[in-house]
Amino acid sequence: MNTTHIYIYLIIFLLGFSAQSQVKTEADSKKEEMIFDIRGSVYMQDTRVPIDGVAISVNNGAYTTTNKDGKFTVEARIGDQLTVQHKDFETIFYTITSGERISIEVSEDSSPYRKKLGKESLGMRFNRLIDSADVYLKQDAERSIQFIGDALDRDVSSGQSAEAHELLGDVYMYWKQYDLAISAYKISIQNTESSSTKLKLAKAFFGNQEYQQSIRAFQELNERNLSNYENTERFEGLGDAYQKINDYTSAIDSYEKGLTIAKDHLISPKITDLNSKLAQVYNDRGELTKAKTYFNNSLNLAQKENKTRAVEEQVKVAEFSGDMEDYESEIQLRKKAIEGIIDIEKDSLISNESAITLQKQNYKIGNAYYLNNDLENAIPYLEKSFEEAEKKEDLVVKKDAARKLSEVNIKAGNTEKGLEYLDTYKNVVDELYDELYAQKEMEISQVSSFRRNILDKQNRITSLESDRALSESKYELTEERNKRQQLIIHSLIGGLILLLVTGYFMFKYIKQQKLANNLLALKTLRSQMNPHFIFNALNSVNSFIATNDERTANKYLSDFSFLMRAVLENSEEDFIPLAKEIELLELYTKLEHFRFQDKFDYSINVDESINIEDFLIPPMLLQPYIENAVWHGLRYKENKGKLNIDIQSRSKEEITITITDDGIGRERSKALKTAHQKKQNSKGMNNIKKRVAILNEMYKDKVDVYIDDYQDERDTGTKVVVTLKKD
Repeated sequence: MNTTHIYIYLIIFLLGFSAQSQVKTEADSKKEEMIFDIRGSVYMQDTRVPIDGVAISVNNGAYTTTNKDGKFTVEARIGDQLTVQHKDFETIFYTITSGERISIEVSEDSSPYRKKLGKESLGMRFNRLIDSADVYLKQDAERSIQFIGDALDRDVSSGQSAEAHELLGDVYMYWKQYDLAISAYKISIQNTESSSTKLKLAKAFFGNQEYQQSIRAFQELNERNLSNYENTERFEGLGDAYQKINDYTSAIDSYEKGLTIAKDHLISPKITDLNSKLAQVYNDRGELTKAKTYFNNSLNLAQKENKTRAVEEQVKVAEFSGDMEDYESEIQLRKKAIEGIIDIEKDSLISNESAITLQKQNYKIGNAYYLNNDLENAIPYLEKSFEEAEKKEDLVVKKDAARKLSEVNIKAGNTEKGLEYLDTYKNVVDELYDELYAQKEMEISQVSSFRRNILDKQNRITSLESDRALSESKYELTEERNKRQQLIIHSLIGGLILLLVTGYFMFKYIKQQKLANNLLALKTLRSQMNPHFIFNALNSVNSFIATNDERTANKYLSDFSFLMRAVLENSEEDFIPLAKEIELLELYTKLEHFRFQDKFDYSINVDESINIEDFLIPPMLLQPYIENAVWHGLRYKENKGKLNIDIQSRSKEEITITITDDGIGRERSKALKTAHQKKQNSKGMNNIKKRVAILNEMYKDKVDVYIDDYQDERDTGTKVVVTLKKD
């Protein structure tokens, strides 16, 4: 085997987890034990041909192989070693550092996979497009969604559809399009049930402010199908939803269950988060002692994580201290936070919208000093806040700092300086108003454009906001109504519903009755046709017997009995297959020709392109026209005539059945008829017209009949064209 060159490109994406760097407690130096579902794929570098049957093993005992699309999923912890083995390339070893998506690209000149496909297969194309969509998930939503749409543009399996729609939901979640994320996750679950996707669906409901639906979705999840980290997220999500609906007892219970799992499995970031959330919910509940205990826990734990997380928790606990009027603690925490913020800003920028900006923390420190009646220390920090806000063009904090400086200086006796800051405050307010107005207009335009583009020119769903506004106004109106007004409205609504239900059932009953009447009319018309047909046939038998042609009479009677049985079998059907009707026509025409051999010849031609099993026709629809052609046209012709039955295709959904004869024609036939014959013929034709009218009413213009002269000669003949549509 030639030397194999392996290129491994690791494309790292967060799988929805908030996992951070490993955190060690002082008493425990064990490695982090978070379990992730590691997803990856193995394929040829140049041709993107997926490699199936690749063995993927983890040193924790987990094992799997790649499927036909080269995909694999395996459970692993931080620090576990992944081993990738296949007979066609060298073994690859990789150490897991986070819950990441891994793409392994293999390049080998002699690999049989290079010869396997000459061009990109559907599976290769799908994998390439999904990987591309994953790359652009957080960079360009429109481009990512375009890749997913392209991936679904071809035939895909239910598993591929589930994978694509899950990724589509992830895109919408990241860009806060929660209603679209809900739809995408639902489609993914319909294709392939996945506990991790159901967990994401529950989070999407929460993001869309559908808290009750979110709670139900979290509760329906099976703990045994989730990893320890996912179970922690499940209980955390339940707690968040319960807190939103002010069910503090259920929120605390959920957070504590999540905290227990996080502690048991050393999921340090979640231990910090859940302590912080328990503190917040106890604070909302008014149990400040317990809130303080949990806040102290979260503060100590956050110090052992990354700098940003530590600063965020310091600011959160400082807010709590300020609410408890413990201004000394608040000031100390915010000063520590400022040290951390300065350190963070050495490596990255902090946006003005963040809660951990220098200008906001300096303002909060100055305000805490002010509330503690320490005006001397309040002024310098407020001035720092003002200067920092001006430097970073943060008009909101600049406005607040100017107003507070005006208030503090006036209270401290610096009236002139206080008035200067008051003028500054007014100017900043005007400036802020103009900027916020322009910014809001720009945001609205950007959101509108973004929404239109990601929906690929589809109409935006604008009813959600209006429905919510309508529901809110309806609720406010309901609160103002008294019980009597509510009773009247509910009664009217109930009456309207009852009226609609009654109308619906009446409409349904009338429709059923009309259908029954039509069926009865059809049955009556068919029963009228059968005696007429039998009478004519028996006349033929009688004529053979009268001429002492017993043998011919017996043969005719045998064929007639076979025809009669088929006719009676079909007499209860509205439609029969065209193939069966052709058989009956052939037999009937054969019998008529048997009797009038010297009067006409006949032919039945069926277009070979027609699949006669696909078309249905009312039984005995064509027989009366053939009978008229023989008895009233060809029978009176001086020379031997011709009867043609042609079945031709007009389109894939429509055929024509043309019955032509070169008999004496309709006008001469009428002239030869007796009064009794005219009456019988009228009834027969009217019978057919009624049947066609009823059938078209029931089956939406399925049959059309057209009658005209066949030719412009002495024996004009007759042409009947029956148009038949497929179901």
